[in-house]
Amino acid sequence: MKKARWVKLIALMSAVVMVLSACRGADSKAGPSSPGNAGSTEVKAQAASGGEISYALATSPDSLDPHRSGLAVAVRVFRTIYDSLVVQLPDNTIKPWLATEWTISPDGKSYTFKLRKDVKFHDGTPFNAEAVKISFDRILDPATKAANSTALLKPYKSSEVIDEYTIKLNLETPSVAFLGNLSQAMLGIVSPTAAKKYGDQFGKNPVGTGPFKFVKWDDNSEIKVERNPDYNWAPALVDNKGQSYLDAITFKIIPEEATRIGSVQSGQVTAAETIPPQNIVTLKNDAKLQVLQFNTGGLPYTLFFNQSRAPWNDVKARQAVQYAVDVDSIIKSLYLGTYQRAWSPLTPNMFGYDPSLENSIKPDPDKANRLLDELGWVKGADGIREKDGKKLTLHYVDGSPNREKRNDIAAIVQQQLKKVGIAVEVEITKDVQTVIYTNQSYDLYGNSQVNSDPVALNSFYHTTAPNTRPSLSRLSDPALDKLLEQGVVETDEAKRKEIYKKVQHYIIDNAVIIPIYVFPYTVAASNAFSGLKFDSLGYPVFNDVSLVKK
Repeated sequence: MKKARWVKLIALMSAVVMVLSACRGADSKAGPSSPGNAGSTEVKAQAASGGEISYALATSPDSLDPHRSGLAVAVRVFRTIYDSLVVQLPDNTIKPWLATEWTISPDGKSYTFKLRKDVKFHDGTPFNAEAVKISFDRILDPATKAANSTALLKPYKSSEVIDEYTIKLNLETPSVAFLGNLSQAMLGIVSPTAAKKYGDQFGKNPVGTGPFKFVKWDDNSEIKVERNPDYNWAPALVDNKGQSYLDAITFKIIPEEATRIGSVQSGQVTAAETIPPQNIVTLKNDAKLQVLQFNTGGLPYTLFFNQSRAPWNDVKARQAVQYAVDVDSIIKSLYLGTYQRAWSPLTPNMFGYDPSLENSIKPDPDKANRLLDELGWVKGADGIREKDGKKLTLHYVDGSPNREKRNDIAAIVQQQLKKVGIAVEVEITKDVQTVIYTNQSYDLYGNSQVNSDPVALNSFYHTTAPNTRPSLSRLSDPALDKLLEQGVVETDEAKRKEIYKKVQHYIIDNAVIIPIYVFPYTVAASNAFSGLKFDSLGYPVFNDVSLVKK
């Protein structure tokens, strides 16, 4: 493939910079590994064709339309249904998938892809350049109501069908992250026939070119996919290039932790995700099971201040909270040593992560009290501060169910802030979309994002966030905007690192957020389950999975 100098930098720095790490194969006694190596379950026996598995999910996907979904749990399902133009490998290289080769213009503003000629969608529609164009233009169409895919596709503006199997993608500006982003499932290629046929209901009737075909979705119960018998174009990430060994996968939706754990222990499900810390040791000691753990990368679980609401638009008020919250005690008490504390708006395995931020902010209630005193908030008889007849209240919103013990974090923060005179109102809601994104009725809200490049910061901190929803921080600073914009196009690795060092320090120094933890994706599975691999973002890949014949 013909590549310019800066294209090589893209391959080095883009999507897999935040590779998720795997523990040692399928060793049920293995603990969390250090970041950097995506992996697979150890193959204990020769792969055997046939059989079905069940995989328990901690929450329900929002949609199986990759362009409209905003949830990582949805990706775990629809990665089986859709393929991408390219694939990113654990060694940071980008390889062909649905595209066979590509060239990039000298100015970095257009990519020309040659496509495979032997691929069909599950509904029989031919895969070609027109299908790619329709998929990407669909993301830009406001009627699609695209979610995370919008930010991933940016700065794409248009495409040209050169011939049936050649397409040229045009960008508004060069982007170091663009090629790597094309490997992500949320930019998977959808059947243009099915997308037109089902419209808003495409997310319940998904059609791609992937190794599995959609069968059914029973709301709040299960999603089933079955083998695509025509599949013969798997990427270099997997060993099995043809049809899957498994006949089918049923994704069971089991939000209750105890039920999910009990299901895998009893053999009712083959594997279960998001194992809580208190169960990890027990499951590792169960001879019938194996435990896999992956430190996720991207943006860690972070508490965002809504700077459009007073008094949290004042840096001193935010810093007071920053000093009053003891993150270490939260991590230790809730996660029992299984979660790593976050210190930055980026996880440690992301490109440009600045380790100098570690231990830079320590709990200091006295400093928190002094800052609040300076702002004129005076403690009342009940210990809560007041000013101009108003109580100092922070509205903390979190979603339901209690994913990763996030509701418990809210309860602890409530207790900690009360000690410095801040009354925390905790709201647990099932309708995060309305409360957070439509009404923006929050002072503090926690979120994280699996992503491949620090350009992901733009969606959370740039004044004009590159998606259809307002940024969680509601931050607007031209100086920060300029840095974020420079990070998108800078091809010099050292200079780009320096840009993101400045971005991280700005965010922490101005108490824009409170970073909490790096999430270890943890799966418990039967020992009969073999061959699971993970893509460069740590999502499970089932092409090589089989049930061991004993």
